[in-house]
Amino acid sequence: MARVFSGIQPTGDKHLGNYLGAIRHWVATQDADDALYCVVDLHAMTLPYDPAELADRTRRTAALLLAAGLDPQRCTLFVQSHVPAHTELTWILNCVATFGELRRMTQFKEKSAGQESVSVGLFDYPVLMAADILAYDAERVPVGDDQRQHLELARDLAVRFNHRFGPTLVVPEPAIPPVAARIMDLATPTAKMSTSAESPQGTIGLLDPPELVTKRLRSAVTDSATDVRFDPDTKPGISNLLQILAATTDRPLPDVEAEYAGVGYGTLKQTVADAVVAFLAPLQRRYRELADDPAHLDAALGAGAEKAEAITTKVLARVRQAVGLLPRA
Repeated sequence: MARVFSGIQPTGDKHLGNYLGAIRHWVATQDADDALYCVVDLHAMTLPYDPAELADRTRRTAALLLAAGLDPQRCTLFVQSHVPAHTELTWILNCVATFGELRRMTQFKEKSAGQESVSVGLFDYPVLMAADILAYDAERVPVGDDQRQHLELARDLAVRFNHRFGPTLVVPEPAIPPVAARIMDLATPTAKMSTSAESPQGTIGLLDPPELVTKRLRSAVTDSATDVRFDPDTKPGISNLLQILAATTDRPLPDVEAEYAGVGYGTLKQTVADAVVAFLAPLQRRYRELADDPAHLDAALGAGAEKAEAITTKVLARVRQAVGLLPRA
């Protein structure tokens, strides 16, 4: 079993696109890999935030992952800040990384554009991400296009560290996630569904009540024609609805397209709404159970942190010895 590391930020309410694009894959593969799943709360501190809200969102994100089907007996689920190795290894890697390569990070350029002042944490974000991965001897890291550059930095830092101090760190390989449903914004179907969208009308939150899910899907932007077919270029709204229906009913997209080729847009929207409501119901029910039993959630996260720390203790011991840090008596 390969050791795999994945992280998710506790920013914004998780939506249907998050679930179908990543979380469902985590659940499906937790038996195939030695999988570590981390709520990366330290990364969420790189931009302005409310402390109480950060703690609440961290807990809610962890509960959603459990409600979605992650099993602490079959994977390691923990909160980033509960394992001190992340920050210790970040500092050591800071002394290996260069200013120039961090300055070239595309995501830093995008997030800092137009800002009078940005935190050092935002600039250093990619090194913390590298520490997240390298602290666990992770062999594979599922990565999307937006994080590909950061993973390359992690690989470069591991290679440079090993060249300078001797073989110490595992150089991770990128894992291309299987093709997942690309869920688009209901109000702007040419853009991905996102919690950062200007209007919440295009997003379906995982905890949204059935009536709100139905309202937003029935209000989804389509087009002025009447034919139901999958054509993202000319019919992005209808194509998005077909994609959602196929993903939430676990059916091939061509089969769904063929079945609904002759129906009206209103009928299709209501069918998709019913499917999404039914799809989310078990997750929402399990989430409410976890929310009513915070001690169980805390125990699961505590156990996950212990499992994670058992791995990082060995990795950090190698790293400290390699860089010449004096061991504590």
